[in-house]
Amino acid sequence: MADKKGTGLFMVWADIPAELEDEYNRWYNEEHLDALLAIPGILNAARYVALRGGPKHLACYELESPEVIDRQAYLTHQQNHTEWTKRMSPRVIGTNFVSNVYRQIFPSQMPQDVARSDMAPALQIGRMGVAAENDEEFNQWYNTIYIPNYEKVPGCIRGRRYTAVKGDPQYATVYEFQHENVSQTPEWEVARDSHPQSAKVRPMMTHASGSPGVYKKIFPL
Repeated sequence: MADKKGTGLFMVWADIPAELEDEYNRWYNEEHLDALLAIPGILNAARYVALRGGPKHLACYELESPEVIDRQAYLTHQQNHTEWTKRMSPRVIGTNFVSNVYRQIFPSQMPQDVARSDMAPALQIGRMGVAAENDEEFNQWYNTIYIPNYEKVPGCIRGRRYTAVKGDPQYATVYEFQHENVSQTPEWEVARDSHPQSAKVRPMMTHASGSPGVYKKIFPL
């Protein structure tokens, strides 16, 4: 069975004008997503829409490694856009456009069951930075306390953390959910403050605009 997740993540966000959304969705679903999935090293992909936070539209690509975006196959694709892509790309028609490439930092090893898992029905994504003097304490807390506690919440499949190799802010956290309401449950709220260190470390984070966002998968279904 082929891997569907690697150590890299490519995420593209944008808000799209309402009058162009129908065509934008057709372009993405009928042409663009398949074109990128044909590039070696892009293992899986899905489109999501924000229910909380933003920007509204998200395309999430699982990469063998972040270096996939620097290889010739991807660069050739970028240099040979179709007319439809030239017209409907979120770089052209979108606002609040964000295009980030990430390297996974947690977990440090990719378990086989995770590597072969499908795109989740829903995601919660935090994009945040932290001051250099707090970096070590922040990462230790996030990896050993914060994510493990959230992973015990019913409906939370897993959490993964990334550092940005293209784009900003510095860090991203991606929680995979069975449904879009996991982080609205009482169990999630309990987990949020279940360790005394959280009250100290959580304020060290500075979130990007629209973060954290909760996203529901819209394609493929």
